[in-house]
Amino acid sequence: MKRLAILGSTGSIGAQALDVVARAADRFQVVALAAGRNAGRLADQVRAFRPSLVSVSDAGAARELRERLGRDAPEIAVGDEGAVAVATHPEADLVLAAISGGAGLRSTAAAIEAGKPVGLANKESMVLAGELLMARAAARGAAILPVDSEHSAIFQSLAGHNRGEVRRLVLTASGGPLREVPAERLAAVTPAEALRHPNWSMGDKITIDSATLMNKGLEVIEARWLFDVEPARIDILVHPESIVHSMVEYVDGQVVAQLGISDMRGPISYALAHPERVALDLDPLDLARVGRLTFERPDPRRFPAFTLAYRALEIGGTAPAVLSGADEAAVAAFLSGRLRFDEIAAVCAEVLEAHPPGPVTSVEEALAASDWGQAEAARRAARR
Repeated sequence: MKRLAILGSTGSIGAQALDVVARAADRFQVVALAAGRNAGRLADQVRAFRPSLVSVSDAGAARELRERLGRDAPEIAVGDEGAVAVATHPEADLVLAAISGGAGLRSTAAAIEAGKPVGLANKESMVLAGELLMARAAARGAAILPVDSEHSAIFQSLAGHNRGEVRRLVLTASGGPLREVPAERLAAVTPAEALRHPNWSMGDKITIDSATLMNKGLEVIEARWLFDVEPARIDILVHPESIVHSMVEYVDGQVVAQLGISDMRGPISYALAHPERVALDLDPLDLARVGRLTFERPDPRRFPAFTLAYRALEIGGTAPAVLSGADEAAVAAFLSGRLRFDEIAAVCAEVLEAHPPGPVTSVEEALAASDWGQAEAARRAARR
């Protein structure tokens, strides 16, 4: 039985991971959970899975959790230190890192420093400090197992192959809810329109990133470090059906792809059980019903955000962290009605070019760069 610590248990990925655990109760045991302020949902998870340690973001959430659980309450930790305690729980055989945004970096880094295998669903950790984290993982012997559907697909398509024979990686993108919207109408897109993703159920931030294609750009940065492949050999294809989750092309021209239904429990379970698989009672992939798979190149004129990720990698150092922070602020400004949809990428581009880059030699430097990008983007968004 594999013992799990889950960071971000009340979020979308964390909740789906616990659904996988419930479906395979003979395979997994939950020993620790970290959440934010959703004490009600966390209390339900504690009753169902009986972890020995939980963490919440602040003292108020801790008080509410104790009140809800009474004598059934496990040890409750608070703040970044609490999340780190969950990430380094001595009994955990694997840590699922699913705290969204830069907030998940410290706990993810702590799990790696402790030599824990990490199921990585927090792409911002790799965007902010990918080179640093991969070096530390190698030094500590900590496996990093990707959970994002695209990176899981690449991971699966690399299995059993010689990585020295890889020609390129191809990340697929659904194109989001605005794929067919004309360029001249993008300025008038509302948050409600941008949040209507056609294939995936995700949080607001990642859904907006899917609409701008910034999500795909951040995934390019993540793939660059996870798989040690130069950015020039990482391509993006828009694939509206979201059946082919990504592909690997080898030097002989042969392409290996991973296909599946649009359900994150598939890649989550692959990371949790690796190197084995879990039998899941999910709908099978019916290609005859799908009928046709289509692909197109992303349009940088309408959706320039993904190109900024390549630019950030070209600049190097703290630039990807700055881009990630700028995007968080720009998306928040759009969702609150303070920024037009087409201005999200424009603000991020301005911030990226205004930043004087430096090396990332610590988690704190990466977080500081992200914070700078966030503050600068918020300032520029307010001016608009």
